[in-house]
This record gives sequence, structure tokens and C-alpha cells, in this order.
Amino acid sequence: MPGFREQGAVVRRLAHRAGRRYLPPRHLWPYALPAAARLSELRWRLLLRRRPVIAVEAHAERVGVGEIEEPIRCDLCGERRVQPLLTPRGKRKSWSYHVVRCPGCGFLYRNPGIRPERLGDLYAGSYGKFLTGAYARDRRRRYELVLDAFAPVFDAGAGRRLLDYGCGAGLFLELAHKRGFDGYGVDLSPDSVARARQTPGGRKTFVGSPRDVPEIAAGGFDVVTLWSVMAHLAEPLADLRMLRGLLAPDGVVLLLTVNANSLLLKAEGEQWGGFTPNHLKFYAPATLTRALDLAGFADVAVQPTYSDGVEAGTVRLRPRHERRLRATIDDGNRGNMLRALAFASPDGRRRWGL
Repeated sequence: MPGFREQGAVVRRLAHRAGRRYLPPRHLWPYALPAAARLSELRWRLLLRRRPVIAVEAHAERVGVGEIEEPIRCDLCGERRVQPLLTPRGKRKSWSYHVVRCPGCGFLYRNPGIRPERLGDLYAGSYGKFLTGAYARDRRRRYELVLDAFAPVFDAGAGRRLLDYGCGAGLFLELAHKRGFDGYGVDLSPDSVARARQTPGGRKTFVGSPRDVPEIAAGGFDVVTLWSVMAHLAEPLADLRMLRGLLAPDGVVLLLTVNANSLLLKAEGEQWGGFTPNHLKFYAPATLTRALDLAGFADVAVQPTYSDGVEAGTVRLRPRHERRLRATIDDGNRGNMLRALAFASPDGRRRWGL
């Protein structure tokens, strides 16, 4: 007869199998389990209630300012007070920074921030290598899901000019090329651009700013895409205004970024996956819409996301779990990612039937 240790191991294995069969994946618990969303929201409200509001200079003095950093005010409303919230850290403390909340408009951002002229320091080395392999396979699936969610805007390129701002290794430009778009790209990583240029869709990619490339600076783009780029921009309003100026009169900008209203953020705090070493700004639906409005876009459409696996059908959920997940995310747009379209024309949504 097995001993207590062997019996315990059997029980644990059975419990694990039962959990995999009857429970959703762990990263979906805040959305799919009863009362989990309420507990996550309560945790977040308690954090906001306990953290003081202080001057940005006092915060900088308290936490210190690194060589490539500077104390900054809120990009969206100019508020010079901050509410220190979280200090995300990498494994073995390989990196860390401080996330604050603007008491004026609720915007979450890294403070001290990175000085704009030193932004390229975050992408030195083999960043392009990171953007390939298993990461690339997941990204391609995400691109398809987002494009399909905003059909028919991206169903066919038919020679339309497209700029991928922050193109990385050119993964999306390859997909855009297959859909018929005339694709251009810019990125801060020379290593990434070198990889992009090796593909048919990435031949017209460049290092630096769109202003530095005459055929891009001329504008007239039907589509500009920012795939997980908004979180990386040190001066987001300046960048968005510049991109707005590159659009054709009926052009559209497509954005995908991490969601600062995510239930996962509220449940996991500093361990949230949206806190990566080169992320600077964290937008919720309201603050993303505000940024686009301030940048001069005439209309904005923000859409919830339900996780790539759920939307692609690769994550199997019991029907009641999927119903609860979708309803929870729809209530305030609380998924882990935000996707949005910003139109140059006020009738952009009507034109595309959205």
C-alpha cells in the first residue's frame, strides 16, 4: 500500500488534472472566475486610496534620477504632481523603474522618464533577434486577429500606402505586403531594420524618424500602424501629431497597446506582463482617446480584446467561463490589450461601415 507521500503525489496530480479540465487558464482567472473581477478592482481602489500625491520634484528626489532619465510631467494634462504606485522589476533586479498615476487625468506612466534623445539606448544590441522566433509566430497571429476585427478597413491593400511606425524586424510589413499594401517602415533599432530589409515587405524600412526619409516625410499615407508602440513613446503627443500630418485626408491610424485598465494589472500589480524594461506609458481607453483627440484626430474607435487565444479559438474555455470573460471585459473595456482606430476624417467610421 503506498505511503502518505505517494498518496499525496497522486492527489496533487488528480487535482491538477481536474483544474486543467474544469478551470480556465490561470492568466484568465480575473476575467472568467466568479467574483475575481470584483476582488481585482477592490485591490486597485485600495492601492489608489493609500498612495499619496506629491510634487514630481519630490518624487524624483525620493527615488533618484538615472543617467538617461529626467523628471517629467503628465503628457496629457500637464499636471506636475504624481501619485507613486508601483515599482516593476526584472528578474534578478536586471531593471526597474517607477510607475506613477496623474492625479489630474488618471494617466499611468514611468517617472522619472527617459530623455527623448536617449530613447535609442533602450534598443541597442540584438533587439531585432528578440523580435523573431516564437515571439514572431505569436505576433503574426495577433496582427491577423486585429486586422480582421476592424474589417473591412484592412481586407485589401490594393496599392494603398502604409507606414508601420516602429516596424521592428518587419513582421507586420510582410503581412501588409501579402494584402497588397505599399509598405514603408521606420524603427529606432538598426539591428531590427537590417532584418526587415531582408524580406520583400520590408525593403522600404529605415532607421530613425519619418521626417528624415523624404519619401515618408512627403506623407499621403492611407494607413499608419503602431503595433505595441504607444507604450514606447517618450513624447506621445508630438509623435501622434507628426503621424496625423502624414495621413491622407481620409487616412486612418491603427494602434495596439497594453491596457492600463486591465484586470490583470489590477490583480498582479508590479508583476503585470505589461511592465517591460522599455515601456514608458500605459494607456487606458479614456487616456488613449484623450491623447488621440489632443493630437488632432477627428474620430476614434476603441475596441475590447478578449486575449489572442480566446479570439483564435486555441484556448478552450467552458461556455460559462467564456461568457463571463467576454461580459467582464466589455464592462469598461478591461482586457489586457487595447486596439483602436483613429481617423483623419470625422466620417471615417461611417465610410468603412464601423
